[in-house]
Amino acid sequence: MRRFYIATMLLIAATTLYAQPSWVKKATKAVFTLKTFDAGGSLIGSTCGFFTGEQGEAVSSLTPFKGAYSAVVIDAQGKEWPVKCMLGANDTYDVARFRVDTKKTSPLAIAQTNAAPNATVWLLPYRELKNVPQGYVRKAEIFRDSYAYYTLALNMPEGTASCPLMNEAGEVIGLMQQPFNRNDSLSYAVSAVFADSLSINGLSINDRTLRSINIKKDLPNELSQATLTLYMAQASLDSAAYVQLIDDFIAKFPSASDGYIYRAQNAASNKNFAAAARDMEQAIRVADKKDEAHFNYSKLIYQKEIIMPQDAFSEWSLDKALDEARQAEQINPLAVYRHQQAVILYAQKKYQEASDIYASITSSELRSAELFYEASRCKAALKDTTAQMALLDSCMAMFSQPYLKEAAPYLMVRAQVLLDSRQYRKAVNDLNEYEKLMQATVNANFYYLRFQAETGGRLFQQALNDIDHAIQMAPEYDLYYAEKASLQVRVGLYDEAIATANECIKVAPDHSDGYLFLGIAQCLKGQKEEGIKNLRKAKELGDPQVDDLIEKYSK
Repeated sequence: MRRFYIATMLLIAATTLYAQPSWVKKATKAVFTLKTFDAGGSLIGSTCGFFTGEQGEAVSSLTPFKGAYSAVVIDAQGKEWPVKCMLGANDTYDVARFRVDTKKTSPLAIAQTNAAPNATVWLLPYRELKNVPQGYVRKAEIFRDSYAYYTLALNMPEGTASCPLMNEAGEVIGLMQQPFNRNDSLSYAVSAVFADSLSINGLSINDRTLRSINIKKDLPNELSQATLTLYMAQASLDSAAYVQLIDDFIAKFPSASDGYIYRAQNAASNKNFAAAARDMEQAIRVADKKDEAHFNYSKLIYQKEIIMPQDAFSEWSLDKALDEARQAEQINPLAVYRHQQAVILYAQKKYQEASDIYASITSSELRSAELFYEASRCKAALKDTTAQMALLDSCMAMFSQPYLKEAAPYLMVRAQVLLDSRQYRKAVNDLNEYEKLMQATVNANFYYLRFQAETGGRLFQQALNDIDHAIQMAPEYDLYYAEKASLQVRVGLYDEAIATANECIKVAPDHSDGYLFLGIAQCLKGQKEEGIKNLRKAKELGDPQVDDLIEKYSK
């Protein structure tokens, strides 16, 4: 009797293990086989997966997708459908979400609550109506606050990785994970809610996991994120993929101006200006903020006219760019639109008109060092050195001391203006500040420039130190030796000048400068015979000023 009872219980247990719930026939229609291929069409991998949405949305394991250029699914009826695009991926849990190119699918319902420990569950294999393995949840570990990673007491048949794990109500609760060890009596599944939540955002284009997949990625559903994708794609996609992405954006967001603007910019960069003009006109038509579209059109035309003036396009000109900027300002009187007009007017050499606009916006929200610098260029073109210097002072006033590297370009500009205005010591001060900021990158030309300022400011020892720096950095450049010898003669260092002039001659024996300053130094030291001989050599090499010197020192 006891043996009969035990045998009966074993029979019941075996029957329970593969009991067929009522939802199996319908649910199995959502399960498919996935196959992925490389660029040459060779098979990379194969696994299972299932549909989670009515428009072809599906999930599966990530591993077969890595390195894949294409993929297909074979549904329960044996029909083959291509994978259209990727919707998300997660390497940690080996999950991929994607869209299959089919008009309509019958997805599994996804349970919105996690299964509790000891809950009965079923593994639904591909095209299997009878042998549906049954088990129970041993453990449900929560990750990312709400998703469950299941440890299961369930025998997992071979080839069922990525198949759906179902609850009693016929809802999918998990995606079966590839077993760590075939001899392991436990199985594992990751939350179906988590798998179906994978998505693309604006930064996904640089996601390492998604970049390992060569199948097209979907654009984000939010316009702002999709626009960010376009921006990021400029630097990360090849030209063909970038063009396709823009076209996909326009197809998905036909009423958004951003797609037409990006396509216009791309067309203009490839000198297809007529196409660019059509897209910008369409961008203006559909734009919610038409002032921004006019502004972008103005910038595009301006860039073309400045960078590619030789490529004529009759519909575009700086006048057209100016008109677009003015239309933007008429719609919305922002300072940035007036600034665009000033930039264009400067390019048209209408310096006074540009200067007047700069004067009107230097107290606006655009107030910056760069704005004052641009305004100073107008004054320079108008030969108003006083106003130019005042604007450069305002430019530098936008920075606090000690200066950061952002101030360095403006320090150099002001130093050069001060040098040209013979305000030598002020120029030296700016160059000293510049050197502090750019110590690692200053070159021989910088030290020569400061040498000139120091010489003009009668800071002779500092000037000699700097010309030595220049010579050390560019020992092949004879001008520096000549300048050094000239200053040494000026301050009465005749022996040093003779030595420097001889170095100059060694570097450039066919140039006159070395012989000129050697001759002058020797004459001033009393070695007139040798000095005049070297001055005559300088004359032979073409120096026009030597005759007067020979006459002077021959007396």
